[in-house]
Amino acid sequence: MKDLSLFPVTRRWPPKQPDVLQLYTLGTPNGHKVSIALEEIGLAYEAHRVAFETNDQFTPEFLSLNPNNKIPAILDPDGPGGEPLPLWESGAILLYLAEKTGKLMPADPARRYETIQWLMFQMGGVGPMFGQVGYFHHFAGRTIEDKRPLQRYVDEAKRLLGVLDARLDGREWIMGDDYTIADIAVFPWVRNVIVNYRAGEILEFGSRSNLGRALEVFLARPAVVRGLTVPAKPD
Repeated sequence: MKDLSLFPVTRRWPPKQPDVLQLYTLGTPNGHKVSIALEEIGLAYEAHRVAFETNDQFTPEFLSLNPNNKIPAILDPDGPGGEPLPLWESGAILLYLAEKTGKLMPADPARRYETIQWLMFQMGGVGPMFGQVGYFHHFAGRTIEDKRPLQRYVDEAKRLLGVLDARLDGREWIMGDDYTIADIAVFPWVRNVIVNYRAGEILEFGSRSNLGRALEVFLARPAVVRGLTVPAKPD
């Protein structure tokens, strides 16, 4: 393993355990996707809080790791070939962790690609659309008089919830009996749009019985409970 001090991000967030995976994150759905995956896998890691209130994501040190100034990002001292690997984009990180450890991904090639398909569904649809619902329903956009943008995103979010609910009909998880990174990608966003964006009623979430059942089981998993507390809140 190489010296992580060669990476500028470690100057702002010095690792206490430089031999384990370093996670740079915040308590958002995308951040929780990675912390939950790490907890499910049981891979040792050290979490660093990237505080938006102080614009940590725009500092030169963080931008040296992720020029797109978004969380989460990781720095794995034991990457491919034993070389350190910096990586950003939560979907890419989930794929990397699954392939690094051989966990949370079906071994069968066809089912592997099907899992990736649902991961891309979350990345390209669920996350962006739910985020817009949050903005126009709960955050600054709620004061906009013209409600057409809100309705557009509500309609699309409802459609996406319907796709997930239909997929979970007769299935325990998105991939059936296999609990995968697809579930870890999707369910933090479903939780978030209900709990943090308070959009459950406007999205008619109560009518999605399959999705509601699966979300409840997901949130009861010990690794999920732990992952949702990462990073620790400042004292």
